[in-house]
Amino acid sequence: QVQLVESGGGLVQAGGSLRLSCAASGRTFSTYVMGWFRYAPGKEREFVAAISWSGGNTYYADSVKGRFTISRDNAKNTVYLQMSSLKPEDTAVYYCATRLGRVVIRTPSAYDYWGQGTQVTVSS
Repeated sequence: QVQLVESGGGLVQAGGSLRLSCAASGRTFSTYVMGWFRYAPGKEREFVAAISWSGGNTYYADSVKGRFTISRDNAKNTVYLQMSSLKPEDTAVYYCATRLGRVVIRTPSAYDYWGQGTQVTVSS
């Protein structure tokens, strides 16, 4: 089992920044790929970003590229999502997830474990 615990969400004004954290426990040796997804009020689940085990390969949705940065600290079993230049359209519940493999995939169904989600609200 892999447990993912998220933190860092909150309310921020447009143009501001937040950093989300996701701490993994359990079978962390299998936590090769980590991803972030989000659910917006009127939208379907959306891929946000993903990162390989080494951290050397990162992938972003076009809507967040250049504004969000995903990173990980394997010694701490933690993945981060640094969000800058936030927009109201970024308002969503953000979930971290991991897949038990090394291939970075954007589709939610490829991920095996999910965190509880953390609310990010961006005001105009």
